[in-house]
Amino acid sequence: MDLGTTNMYALILGGGRGTRLFPLTKDRAKPAVPLAGKYRLIDVPISNCINSRVGRIFVLTQFNSESLHRHIHHSYKFDIFSNSFVEILAAEQTYGTADWYQGTADAVRRNLWHLTDASVDRVLVLAGDQMYRMDFRDIARTHDDTRAEVTVAATVRHPDDAEGLGILKIDRHFRIVDFAEKPDRATLRNLVIQGEDLAPLGVTATGPVVLASMGIYLFNRTRLELALDNEMADFGRNVIPWCIQHMRTFVHPFSGYWEDVGTIHTFFKAHMALTEAEPPFDFFEPGKPIYTHPRFLPNLKVTGGSEIATALLSDGCQIHGAHIEHSVIGIRSVVNEGSVLREVIMMGQDRYETPEQREETAGLPGRGIGAHCQITHAIIDKGARIGDGVVITSHQGKPNEDGDCYHVRDGIVIIPKNAVVPDGRRI
Repeated sequence: MDLGTTNMYALILGGGRGTRLFPLTKDRAKPAVPLAGKYRLIDVPISNCINSRVGRIFVLTQFNSESLHRHIHHSYKFDIFSNSFVEILAAEQTYGTADWYQGTADAVRRNLWHLTDASVDRVLVLAGDQMYRMDFRDIARTHDDTRAEVTVAATVRHPDDAEGLGILKIDRHFRIVDFAEKPDRATLRNLVIQGEDLAPLGVTATGPVVLASMGIYLFNRTRLELALDNEMADFGRNVIPWCIQHMRTFVHPFSGYWEDVGTIHTFFKAHMALTEAEPPFDFFEPGKPIYTHPRFLPNLKVTGGSEIATALLSDGCQIHGAHIEHSVIGIRSVVNEGSVLREVIMMGQDRYETPEQREETAGLPGRGIGAHCQITHAIIDKGARIGDGVVITSHQGKPNEDGDCYHVRDGIVIIPKNAVVPDGRRI
């Protein structure tokens, strides 16, 4: 199947060190962080491209990218008769540059020469750490209708829900005339518009709203080349403000669910929302699947009087007599009898532990969660071994902390990848 019916390239930014998601990014790139039990963050923008018939997709990577490369290689394959592709563009030394990417704009600038098809005249720039569903053909229509050279997608937010976001100011023709990065409340009041004013763009909103940049940009290709013909490092801080002053830059309002999951707090919050009966972001939406690596795992197994409430359970799990509530349980997870999990993200395992491997790790807990544990408000990364009788409690309201087998960020206890928590440990 050839997806390349939408005339644009998509460049997905793989992110920098991902320090705000540490320790989940200690051994992996930010877009490779597991999501919702069986996916990776990168699956969201790639799936949005595929569902929008955008078939020329580049992923720009730099830090800890091996697992991301492997996931993309195993997940996204097109037949030999197709012009569609998902390709990795890793940071590389050239005769002209010998250092790392200096920011998002610098990463795109250095890779423009890979856009070899002159007939593709638009470039879509996306982030790799967001949760949303968008048909990029809609932003293309806005781009055409406004005769824009640059179009910025913006989430429609109530002013009280816009803290920490970059806010766009528009005129009555929806052209962007100013941009305020993380404005204070006084500045924010001057950027408020009425939701009804967005009706000509198909947005249903009422009352006071603001337009917050989503970090999704559509450029005419020649204008992107011009905008990057300099040393500006970052799109949000440098390039877009310059484009507002020098190019026809318009807004594409988006009123659906959108969440930047680039911090531990937002990552955890988004996962807890997934367990609701009607989550704001639903992986079950017909006709718009989120694609990922097909693993051919067995059905999940629930035995011994287990109690499951408002939870997501992934393929290949084994739940033995446990109580699980308001939690997301990842692939191949094991939870043993008498354990109670509340508000837990458990990422599971990359592979099952064989009898031979179990002999080699004699004396250590098995992978997964042992018997009679009490775990609340925590993230358990892949391959972690939690012994019997372990107690992990919520650290909300407490400072960040780094322990021997755990970290605390934003009040959430994180057990890192392949960590061992011995029997009876209290955290």
